[in-house]
This record gives sequence, structure tokens and C-alpha cells, in this order.
Amino acid sequence: MPHVLRLFTDTLAPRAADRTATRFDRPLPSCLRMLYVAEGMAAVAGGAAAATLSQSSGWFSTASVTVRAGADGAKLLRYELVRTPEADHGLALGDGVATELTLEAELALDGGPYLMRLDKVELPPGGIAYRHVHQGGGIRCLLLGGFSIETEGHVKTIAPGEAWFERGPDPVLARAPEDKPAAFARVMILPRALIGKSSIRYLDPEDQAKPKPQKYTIYIDQPIELP
Repeated sequence: MPHVLRLFTDTLAPRAADRTATRFDRPLPSCLRMLYVAEGMAAVAGGAAAATLSQSSGWFSTASVTVRAGADGAKLLRYELVRTPEADHGLALGDGVATELTLEAELALDGGPYLMRLDKVELPPGGIAYRHVHQGGGIRCLLLGGFSIETEGHVKTIAPGEAWFERGPDPVLARAPEDKPAAFARVMILPRALIGKSSIRYLDPEDQAKPKPQKYTIYIDQPIELP
């Protein structure tokens, strides 16, 4: 059975004057999991580890996880790599908690070894990611701006909050709009030899020497053992 990479969007409401901070009613089950804080702040705990995460920060855990939002609430991108999704699809529950299974995709993975990478990619207005491939599959979620993606002759326009899957070996050409920057968060499953290294390979010789306008921020490169 293939592995499944899925993205949940968890929105925790701001704290009202008459109640405590919004939190999940029950811990999330253990799995290979990465959290990215798209908005607000969140306190997370799993196993012996705990952290308070600000906006644009990430966290990895294989343990059962609890989440509590800051006073102003939080929006989390929750990426999970699993074998068989549980019956309730991993939806988080709680008063003031809204959870959406934004996207899931099957990955054909062999014995590895692999790493799980959480990063962010930013492009200036009109920025182009020239035709390229990656060394592994992953799910992206647009944080701001807009994005157009051309692959296998099809062009798709992405709006903030929308997610898409790239298999890795399929050539992709991507562009930010001319009038505003774009940024997306991403989790990929990559060969472990790429820890701290780029996974991208440009396909057209004329693009090799061109300036690359995109900026990468790697939050976590975590070696993993497949479930």
C-alpha cells in the first residue's frame, strides 16, 4: 500500500474574554507530522517535547500532539505522512476549532532512506521558477499573492489558501503575478542525502546561468523512518 501525504488546515479562533485559549479537545494521533504556523501563535506538545511557535515557524513530531492557540488565534498547516489514514481522517476537534482536509496525495516510496522537509519559497512580483524538476514529491500551499503553474501542457492558477501536489519528476514552470509577490509553504519527502541541500534541477540549458529570483527558507530537514 502506498504512503499518503496529506495537508490539513487547522484554524483556531481568538480567545474570547470569557474563556481560555482555543485548543484541540484531544491529542492528534502519533504519526510523522510537521506543523507550520501560517498565522498567529500556537503552543504545541508531543512526547517529551514542547514549544511555543510564532507565525512562520515549524515543528516536527512523531508523537501524539496537543495544540493550543495564542490569544489572537492561529492558522496551522498540518502535514502528515501515513500508511493508512484513520477513519476520521485526522480532523481536529474543539470549541472554536475548524479543520479542513485541504489535500492528500499518494507517494510511491521504496525503502529509503528519506527526509521530511518543511520549507517556504518566496518569489518577487513577476518572479519565475524556470522549468525544473525535484527529487521527491510534496504538497505546497500558497500563503500570499498568486501563482501559476504549468506542467505537462496544463496551466493552473493558485489562490491563497489553495494547495497543490507536485510528484517531483514532472517538469514544472511557475510564475508569480506581475503586480504582487508570492509565497508558499511546502513539505516534501526527499532522499536523505539532500539534508541541507537544494532538491531542484533546471531542465533547459539556457536557464542554468540566469538569476534565480526565488528565496528559500528551510525550517526543518528531518530524517525519517517510513511507517
